[in-house]
Amino acid sequence: MPQVYVKWGKEKLEVDVDTAQDPLTFKGQLFALTGVAPDRQKVMIKGRVLGDDSWNGLTLTDGLTIMMMGSAEAIPTAPVANSGASDKVNDSGEKILPMPCGLNNLGNTCYMNSVVQSLKTIPELRKSLATFGTVPQNPRANMITAAFKQAVNELERKPDSQFMPHALLMTLHQTFPQFNSRDPRGNLEQQDANECFTELQSLVVDGLDSSRDAPMKVRNFLRGKYQVSLKCAESEEEPVQTTSEDFYQISCFLSQEVKYLQTGIKEKMTEEIVKNSPILGRDAKWQKKALISRLPAYISVQLVRFFYKEDKKINAKIMKDVKFPLVLDLCDICAPELQEKLRPMRDAVKDEQDGILERERRLKLDGKDPKKLRAEVMKDGELLPFSFPDDEGSNNSGFYELQAVITHKGRSSNSGHYVAWVRLEEDKWAMCDDEHVQPITSEDVLRLSGGGDWHTAYVLLYGPRVIRKFPELKDEPTSLGADDTTLPTGAQKPDEPMQTN
Repeated sequence: MPQVYVKWGKEKLEVDVDTAQDPLTFKGQLFALTGVAPDRQKVMIKGRVLGDDSWNGLTLTDGLTIMMMGSAEAIPTAPVANSGASDKVNDSGEKILPMPCGLNNLGNTCYMNSVVQSLKTIPELRKSLATFGTVPQNPRANMITAAFKQAVNELERKPDSQFMPHALLMTLHQTFPQFNSRDPRGNLEQQDANECFTELQSLVVDGLDSSRDAPMKVRNFLRGKYQVSLKCAESEEEPVQTTSEDFYQISCFLSQEVKYLQTGIKEKMTEEIVKNSPILGRDAKWQKKALISRLPAYISVQLVRFFYKEDKKINAKIMKDVKFPLVLDLCDICAPELQEKLRPMRDAVKDEQDGILERERRLKLDGKDPKKLRAEVMKDGELLPFSFPDDEGSNNSGFYELQAVITHKGRSSNSGHYVAWVRLEEDKWAMCDDEHVQPITSEDVLRLSGGGDWHTAYVLLYGPRVIRKFPELKDEPTSLGADDTTLPTGAQKPDEPMQTN
């Protein structure tokens, strides 16, 4: 693998080139280093312009100098006036949050836009992207991670605006050709947003974690573990088989009985399968039971709404209403050993609730409105870590807060329209419908549970529930003074424990 020098303006870069890969992969490496998208690069080797498909006629040797031309500036977009929302307040004196930057639809690319807006809500992912810039060993991961970083940087830089993700779309098509399918007229076809979510997340995490400058292993924040046991239902002599499996997403299957997210998740944790029994010498029925042995900080849930309809050759949609909570409790489907480890932080949640209720009571006695003072008074609480000390990126309570939803509107996964709904803070959310972004509330989000032709939740992204520790209050005074207005007044209660049928 020759090491060459790439001269770009005043910069000179050292790059290892794998000529077993096509030149487009090499251009992806240059994209990661310079921010110049492959379609805007002009690479000169010994007086010849390098194409995308073949190295024919070109021999690369150690120390060879290659010239590259191209601008790292973003493709110009139509100017959009900033609303100045960050300087405005509403009638109640509350600051109006600036809306996230929107992503222009480049022709049935709403599936990609909704995925980018959702993944961007993970702080650790953004932090790791900020330091990404070296050349990892995996060229495919390197190329898509660089393009994803560029898109996220533009979104962060332009609140209350919009951005055309040309480079990301082109790189997505090169990395995952299945997303570049077209109809007979040559137009891009709609794609499955969850497939894009899982593929993009997986490869971006590979790129980030293989970077030499990675501040953390992002994979640890997204990977959970199942403890899986197999018990033969037809022979008591057959020993129980136990294995461990990694997961990056859990599924909620929508059977006729499922009306709540928790029920659909739990229903598939135990199932019957058929496999060979060495004792019986034939295939037999086995009970497969999975319990979570490690909870990641962030967990995505796919509501399995689509099934293949043979007669129409489409992935038809299950329209039924399935309720999902703002705060999800997964303790009930954890292994006993993990449940015991979760207990201290779950007790801390109860202490937090007790402290909040008492502060609300005192403020009401003093004639103050706790709701109006919420943002200020919550500062009194100390934020507790959400991971175990010896397991970075884990969840130590079993509680999760909803932070993003990808919805689908339509009748099949390869048609219709996808939208992202992302949490900004407390009860404030944003609906990111491509370039159109508008403020909404958590009540609006809860209406996305399905049951009709409205936007229906398809992928839910949950993050660690914030838990605060409040200092003990002094003996109750007969009247609260002015200094007491900074006391915490409350937080959202966790949803009820997981329901079962």
